[in-house]
Amino acid sequence: MYPTALTQLARANPFSAPLFSLQQVEEPKQTPAGPSPRRLAAAATTEGDSCEFGSQKYLILCGFGGILSCGTTHTAVVPLDLVKCRLQVDPDKFKSIGNGFRVTLREDGVRGLAKGWAPTFIGYSMQGLCKFGFYEAFKIFYSDLIGEENTYLWRTSLYLVASASAEFFADIALAPMEACKVRIQTKPGYANTLRECAPKMYAEEGIWAFYKGVVPLWMRQIPYTMMKFACFERTVELLYKYAVPKPRSECSKAEQLVVTFVAGYIAGVFCAIVSHPADSVVSVLNKESGSTALQVLKKLGPRGVWKGLVARIIMIGTLTALQWFIYDSVKVYFRLPRPPPPEMPESLKKKLGLTE
Repeated sequence: MYPTALTQLARANPFSAPLFSLQQVEEPKQTPAGPSPRRLAAAATTEGDSCEFGSQKYLILCGFGGILSCGTTHTAVVPLDLVKCRLQVDPDKFKSIGNGFRVTLREDGVRGLAKGWAPTFIGYSMQGLCKFGFYEAFKIFYSDLIGEENTYLWRTSLYLVASASAEFFADIALAPMEACKVRIQTKPGYANTLRECAPKMYAEEGIWAFYKGVVPLWMRQIPYTMMKFACFERTVELLYKYAVPKPRSECSKAEQLVVTFVAGYIAGVFCAIVSHPADSVVSVLNKESGSTALQVLKKLGPRGVWKGLVARIIMIGTLTALQWFIYDSVKVYFRLPRPPPPEMPESLKKKLGLTE
């Protein structure tokens, strides 16, 4: 009874590894010209698209979409991000979100809520370029390596590996501006602008000042991005399968963008939770000179690393939803290929005995 029940649960799990019993089927011989590269299912260019899926133009415009989606959204929530960082590094003074806003307004005025906007915009624009552009490139690269059938069977693993690979490089691009942002926001009197902060940090600690937070940044951003992309991709798939009353091909562009926004918000909530402890470490580490990630982690303790979680869920949930909405809107505007949720390849259906 129990093995059967567990097997059924495993099969129903959208994040599970494939549990199929493949039948040996004689494959048709390839033509002398050889097989064409295998890519994500249903990714072929359709009529009306401005470029081919996976082309140089496609990847460049995806990177541009990443710049818009990440740079603008992170800059828009700078006031909430500032209060969240202050809750993490000085919980005795900033006791809650509301209290954090009141104290900041009282001490710095309305302009104080915009502290750190410049490094936020520059840093997260560069991160968005690498995050979305490289994700699309790595997804195609890994899909070509494993073939069309394995791409479908192991698609969740593909999303996870491609997004982790992209985020590794995206965080290297983000780290210098993130260090400046946190120093401006959490160390009163240190610097008010990026022009003041960057030279001062370099004079005091050298180039290391901008990259000492890259490892905890990887700890925060790589799990976040893996959840962001894998959860989004699978949520979109499930929404069209169970929630949307008609096939995606029959939905208007506006209706498709609504599905994108909803899936993005769901993914954002999970992103905030899995990455919050590392986010707390990054905030404190960039505020204090000479500290290491391990020292900060011991200082914060098990409860301290979860300070500011509610603010971050609100911020990241909204951010992630808007980022996916903007990114998908850029694809619509430039008429880029937007493949529907993946479908099982015909060759795999034959191996599984699902076709006559």
